[in-house]
Amino acid sequence: MTADNRKKQLGQLFDAAVLAVSGRQAVANAIAVDAPFSPSLIIGVGKAAVGMTLGALDKWPDCPALVITKYGHVTDEFDAFPGVRVMEAAHPVPDENSLSAGKLLVDSIEALPADSDVLFLVSGGASALAEALPSDVSLSALKAMTDEMLATGKTIDQINARRKGYSLIKGGKLIERFPGRQIRVYAISDVEGDSVAVIGSGLGDTNLLSDKGASRIIASNKIARQAAASKAEQLGLTVIENSETLYGDIYELADRLGPFIANALPGVYLFGGEPIVTLPEHPGRGGRNQSLALALSAHIAGRDDISVLVAGTDGTDGPTSAAGGLIAGTTWSETTASDALRRADAGTYLEQCGELLYTGPTNTNVMDLLIAIVD
Repeated sequence: MTADNRKKQLGQLFDAAVLAVSGRQAVANAIAVDAPFSPSLIIGVGKAAVGMTLGALDKWPDCPALVITKYGHVTDEFDAFPGVRVMEAAHPVPDENSLSAGKLLVDSIEALPADSDVLFLVSGGASALAEALPSDVSLSALKAMTDEMLATGKTIDQINARRKGYSLIKGGKLIERFPGRQIRVYAISDVEGDSVAVIGSGLGDTNLLSDKGASRIIASNKIARQAAASKAEQLGLTVIENSETLYGDIYELADRLGPFIANALPGVYLFGGEPIVTLPEHPGRGGRNQSLALALSAHIAGRDDISVLVAGTDGTDGPTSAAGGLIAGTTWSETTASDALRRADAGTYLEQCGELLYTGPTNTNVMDLLIAIVD
């Protein structure tokens, strides 16, 4: 098989994975199997909030809805639903709109009547997109704290645990304000262990309101990987590995998975999770997936029988518009590639190679995927 054919198939496997956990479809599936429910208000927060809310509006087109999502993620499909209010904010580092969105969430929840029912839709990115701070924490302090956590290789669990400590709405504190009858939470998981208490820093955690709140996970990395495996079989490929083990520092992962893939039997290898990266003082362009892809390329340099895709299922990788990288045996250059990694500038290098993966917003977020095809 040629490298171009392998890359085409990698794209097909990634697309199948993302489609299986799309926000719109996941919400529709959950509604179909859940107990009867008729919300007074739909609230969607996160990078997948648009797709998730559309899935709910397909069932309840006249229900008012509030959508808080990342800049550039809004679709004109909302034009058909006049009851939808949309607010965009920054991710991964919050901005003024994030605080406005947090206030809007609090106001919207507290204004509900006692007989109200709410469908609350949460996905990854919610932590940055909506926030309410105590008086002794400023936005500039929040930004500095977020930058520091992102740059020093903190895991999403560690980041979200810290966020819950100072936030006035995370860790179930927003849900606790709900004065109505029933609040149902659907969450798309972007965390290890798929805990609603961790997703979005617990923005949709109903533990403090268990008498009238219920939550469930409707999409996960496991579901995405299963869909990719099924697609591989349809393409006549053999899936040899399918595991959620893509955790840890990107360089440690590259040193472990690179030799494994280089010495692997022919077939498809699927890994899911969310790596971490420690950034230099003045990082270049790129994200953890682009950096991991480039680091892996050193281990398959010169091979004409291996191609690898590493990408975020949300369609973005760090503060970039690329989802990740799509590399082969021709990617690595000992001098320029290693220098790009040192400067955290993998995105620039991969763009010059024509190996950045662009998908646009995917309306889902179930962490990252590494897919390798070995001939």
